Amino acid sequence: MLTLIGLFTAGCVVLLTVSLVLLAPRRPAAVGKRLDELRALGGRDEIERRRREANAERLKNVLAVLGGRVDQTRTDTSAVRHFLVQAGYTDASAVQIYWAARIITPALLLIAALTVSKTLHAPPSKALLGILWALGVGWIAPTFIVRSRLKKRQKEVQLAMPDMLDLLVVCVEAGLGLNQALTRVADEIHHVSPVMSEQLTMVNLEMRAGTPREEALKHLAERTGLPDMKSLVAMLVQTDRFGTSVADALRIQADTLRTKRRQRAEEAAAKTTIKLVFPLVLCIFPAMFVVVLAPSVIAIIRELDKVNM
Repeated sequence: MLTLIGLFTAGCVVLLTVSLVLLAPRRPAAVGKRLDELRALGGRDEIERRRREANAERLKNVLAVLGGRVDQTRTDTSAVRHFLVQAGYTDASAVQIYWAARIITPALLLIAALTVSKTLHAPPSKALLGILWALGVGWIAPTFIVRSRLKKRQKEVQLAMPDMLDLLVVCVEAGLGLNQALTRVADEIHHVSPVMSEQLTMVNLEMRAGTPREEALKHLAERTGLPDMKSLVAMLVQTDRFGTSVADALRIQADTLRTKRRQRAEEAAAKTTIKLVFPLVLCIFPAMFVVVLAPSVIAIIRELDKVNM
């Protein structure tokens, strides 16, 4: 009897499970096929991404080895590293890669110049001029790219500083300490300026790692290289030493930065008239002279032809 009851119970469980499986809505075949394709595609993308990362890492190691040999003979390594850090290249091997780029770029342009010269059958003088031009551009191009990136980052930080100070004032007056206020501002200002958010996040990480706040703020001024940031850091350090109100000092600094920004805009507007002289003289005035004087010149030439006849 117990055996029959057990078999009957097991059969009921099996029938109930089969019924639930049959009654459950089945996924359409097209949907299942598409999901399988997406899974396979995602796997291929992951493999492709890992392969690209591995290739980039190998290339990075090769460039680091090549640039390291040049870096060993240089005495301005610290200055170059500071220059690259201000431009946003904080990797440990950034200096070596920088020197490798300054070696490889002239070599590639030299090969291109030689190829073009042989293809066009250029004279030796022009070929030599092209080779010198390629070497010069190749040597200067990496520095130009890094410097342009540095100026772009500095401009972004410069424009975001008043908003950052306003957020700091709000956070400090709300009762947060300066460290917590910097953390909060780093999160909130990311939508306005990713570079400013990155710099403030690095300050917070340095303070969490045990670096004194004064040194972390000085490192911030060194990484940005802006006079306004240096004055802000000096003001925060003095406020911390003498125990004065941080909110009042930040508010005054924000007003000062906004005034400076308005003065820079006025200065740029005043320079516009001088900058317009060259386009006027080189482009607009010649066209006006042609339109105004051309009919008179044509009439004079015709009259002279009649007189000569």
